[in-house]
Amino acid sequence: MATLSSFSNPNPDPNFISPMLQPYLEQQQLQGIQPPDDENSYDAVSDRDSRDSFTTTTNNSTIPIENTYDAVSESDGRDSFTTTTNNSTITNPNRNPIKLLHVSFNQDYGCFATGTDRGFRIYNCDPFREIFRRDFDGNGGGVGAVEMLFRCNILALVGGGDAPQYPLNKVMIWDDHQSRCIGELSFRSEVRGVRLRRDRIIVILEQKIFVYNFADLKLLHQIETIANPKGLCAVSQVAGSLVLVCPGLQKGQVRVEHYASKRTKFIMAHDSRISCFTLSQDGNLLATASSKGTLVRIFNTHDGSSQQEVRRGADRAEIYSLAFSPTAQWLAVSSDKGTVHVFSLKVNSVKVGTERSSSPPDPNSSVTTSSSSLSFIKGVLPKYFSSEWSVAQFRLPEGSQYIVAFGHQKNTVVILGLDGSFYRCNFDPATGGEMTQLEYHNFLKPEEAF
Repeated sequence: MATLSSFSNPNPDPNFISPMLQPYLEQQQLQGIQPPDDENSYDAVSDRDSRDSFTTTTNNSTIPIENTYDAVSESDGRDSFTTTTNNSTITNPNRNPIKLLHVSFNQDYGCFATGTDRGFRIYNCDPFREIFRRDFDGNGGGVGAVEMLFRCNILALVGGGDAPQYPLNKVMIWDDHQSRCIGELSFRSEVRGVRLRRDRIIVILEQKIFVYNFADLKLLHQIETIANPKGLCAVSQVAGSLVLVCPGLQKGQVRVEHYASKRTKFIMAHDSRISCFTLSQDGNLLATASSKGTLVRIFNTHDGSSQQEVRRGADRAEIYSLAFSPTAQWLAVSSDKGTVHVFSLKVNSVKVGTERSSSPPDPNSSVTTSSSSLSFIKGVLPKYFSSEWSVAQFRLPEGSQYIVAFGHQKNTVVILGLDGSFYRCNFDPATGGEMTQLEYHNFLKPEEAF
C-alpha cells in the first residue's frame, strides 16, 4: 500500500533558492511551479475502497487526507546503478571512510548530487565546486538516491546503504531552506527511483510507476511495467508538455506517455530487455539500449518510428547512461567497457512529430560518420559493417561505473564516476577521434579541502 503524509505544507515557492544551494555561477533563471492543467491530467486509477485515510498536521491543525493508494509488492533483490555501493574512500583519519552510493545530474546537467553512507552532497559542474553537504548524525545516514529539482532547495531522498537514513520504501521530500523533510511518500515495496519536474513527482517501484502533482502531492496516474529493478524512467523537462517513458509490459518494449495529448505509445525497441534509455529535453526523441549493449536506437516518441541506429561496439556491454545534447545534435553513451562515446545524430528534434526537417545540415554540427566509407557495400556485407560508429571517444579507468552528460560549454561532456571521479572533456566536431581531457577532480577528497 502506498501512503502519503506531509509534515507541513510544501514551501509555497518550491523554487526558492536556498543560500546553501546557490551555485557559484548561476546558469538558469528558475520559474515558479505552475499549477497542473486539469485538462492535461490523467485521473487517478486506484481502488478507492482500498484506501486508508490518514492525516497531516499543519500549523497545529489536523486535516484529513484520503490520497492513499495500493502498490504492488516486489522482491527484495536490488540491482540499480544508483544504489551500487562503491569502496572509494577519503583519508580523514578521524572518521570512517565514506562510501558513495549514488550519483546523478540535475535536470539541466549544471549540477550533480551524490548520496553517501552518511548523507548527501550537491556540486556545481561549471566551474566544479561543492555547493553544500548534509551529513546525518546517528547510526544511520545512508542515502541511496538523491533527485534534485534544477537548482532549488527541494530534493527527493531515498535511503540506502547498510544503515539507511530513511526506510527503503519511502521517498522523503527535503526542503533545504528548512533543513528538514516536509513530506514523504510511503509504499509497500522498495523505491527503485524518483524523477522530479517543477509540476510532477514520479516514483518508480519494481513493477509500477506513480505520477503525483507536485503542488499538493495528489496522485494523477499509475502505470504498470515489466520488472524494473534499475528504476528506469525518463521525463521531459519542457514546461507544459510532459512526456514520460518507462518500460512496457513486454521484454524490449518501452511505453511513452504524452500527457498533453493524453496519448500512449508502445515501441518495441529491442529483442532483449531494455537496460537504459533517455529522452531529449523536449521529449521528441528517445534513445534506447538493450542488455546486449551493442546498438543504440533513436525513436520518434510521437509515432514510434525509428530515426537512427548507432553502434557502440561488437562485444556485449552494460550501458550505464545515455544523454542527448541540448539541441539533440549529439548522443553520449557510457558503459562498463570504460569508454564514453559521442555519436552524431541526423534527426532534427524540433521537427520530429510534425514533419521531417528539409533544411540543409549545419556543416559545423556533425562530422562524417564511420559508416560512409562502407555505404557502397551496404546490404551486401553483414549489418555490422555498415553501422554508424561514434565520432569521438574518451577512455576511462575500468572498474567503476560512469554516467555522462553534455557540458554547458560547447562541444564538452561531463563524466561522473562512482569512484568519485569528475571529468570534463572536449571533442572536435570536425575531426572527431579521441577527446581531450580538460579537467579532473576527485569529489571524495578530504573534507578539509573544501
